[in-house]
Amino acid sequence: MDEMTEVRELRTHVPVPDRARLAPGRARLTEAARARESRRALWRRREFAIVAVVAAVTAVAVAAGLLVGGKDTGRRVQPAATPSVRFKGVSAAEFLRQAADAVQVQPDRAVPSAKQWIYTKSAQEPSDKSHSLPTEQENWIRYDGSASASLIGDEPLYIAKMHLENGGEGDDRSAREMYRVLVALPADGKGTLKALREQNAIADSKKVSQAGNDYVEISVLLSADVMPAKGLASLYRALALVPGGKVTDHLVKTAAGRRVIALDYNRGENAKASGSMHDQWLIDPQTYRIVGMRMVAGGGKVFGGNSLVTTAVVDRAGDRG
Repeated sequence: MDEMTEVRELRTHVPVPDRARLAPGRARLTEAARARESRRALWRRREFAIVAVVAAVTAVAVAAGLLVGGKDTGRRVQPAATPSVRFKGVSAAEFLRQAADAVQVQPDRAVPSAKQWIYTKSAQEPSDKSHSLPTEQENWIRYDGSASASLIGDEPLYIAKMHLENGGEGDDRSAREMYRVLVALPADGKGTLKALREQNAIADSKKVSQAGNDYVEISVLLSADVMPAKGLASLYRALALVPGGKVTDHLVKTAAGRRVIALDYNRGENAKASGSMHDQWLIDPQTYRIVGMRMVAGGGKVFGGNSLVTTAVVDRAGDRG
């Protein structure tokens, strides 16, 4: 069995991500196809295509919890001194309730206008830290979901048209639509779960438990490009009611150079599967906001993901704030 087949089998429980999350990867694949004939070196074509596929599969909007809190339009995330954090003996539910209490009182930034773009620069979490170095990606997505853009290396900026709102591309939602869902969530965890089940924005799968389907709904919203404080608090309280979580008892280092809290999540019947692939949410220990997500297998081996370097709201694709 080759490695890709093994990874696919490990990730059979994972839902197809929102198209907004996959847009940068699709854009890269399109650009790679258009540029294919003009490339001089075969190895360069293959490297470019591999980066595009990994971005499409693993990318999350790691800007999610950071376009909030403060008066400016964006936030540059810098590696900095972090507190000595230990969570030995602390359950995922306890941690999430604590995080919810911390974020709910944080002020929100101004909501972007429809024509503004959300810029993110992220570091790709290497799938084999002994043989690969972190690479950085720059992506833009328009708040109204009508376009996305991306940059890789010295390639020109590629802008792709999209239509994410009002069901234009299936179940996919724009950043604006997801924000509207988030600001309307009840404050308590049970109420939030009830609201998400009624909306059923991501169709329930009969192959997983109710807890698994709840996790899918919550995890997609956790990757929202603009995250209101109270909305994130609601998601944390709802996730605290979903089994399968575990907090790492020490800080871990991301590809972006930050030391963060790692919250692992297996879903439903896969929670106790030996060696199963699971999500690992990367959370800032000072703000309790999500700054990335990566895929981890049994034994702690990372199979990909992204962590935030910089994020901002800008007026044009290509701007960096």
